[in-house]
Amino acid sequence: MSISHWPASERPREKLLALGPAALSDAELLAIFLRTGTPGMSAVELARGLVSKYGSLRGLLQADRKHFCATRGLGDAKYTQLQAVLELARRHLGENLTRGDALKNPADTRRYLSARLRDYPHEVFACLFLDTRHRLICYEELFQGTIDGASVHPREVLRRALLHNAAAVILAHNHPSGVAEPSDADRRITRRLKDALALVDIRVLDHIVIGDHTTISFADRGLM
Repeated sequence: MSISHWPASERPREKLLALGPAALSDAELLAIFLRTGTPGMSAVELARGLVSKYGSLRGLLQADRKHFCATRGLGDAKYTQLQAVLELARRHLGENLTRGDALKNPADTRRYLSARLRDYPHEVFACLFLDTRHRLICYEELFQGTIDGASVHPREVLRRALLHNAAAVILAHNHPSGVAEPSDADRRITRRLKDALALVDIRVLDHIVIGDHTTISFADRGLM
């Protein structure tokens, strides 16, 4: 039976309009995106099968183009649409951290950094460069590594900070393992960067470690 023959309260679109998006399951939200199913399978049934196959909605969203497009009911058109949706979500979060705005809400900063870094399969080290009033100058991803580490070079961080005429920075990196707990290496590089930047009067305000569902702030831990 196609979705059009379901009771209105069970159709994903009508359910969203009546109850709001939070009331929908992952599969129902995905079904709205898919719009149509395949012969003998509704969009909701297809969506449920995809969430099951990839283990979670996030697993599907992280699938590379080859595996995504090889799945029945999907293809390049759906892949490009989905990537566009994900980038829109990142940019929506980023609007709270636009150039020239002071970073007054730590929660917005963490959500933005998490959206940017959480899903990388390898470690990525990034910086938010700020002016004297802690207004955002720019966000940059400076170093990429492997699944369990990235080489961070203080000289390059210092060079980029000086290039942007930054007065302060917020450091961030992800843990592909999903565990946000800072390592001894994280503590050491934070000290090295803090000391190097202090030589030119640039403050390190925080170092945020991004895990799967949590972020850990060095400042909150008293490690700065």
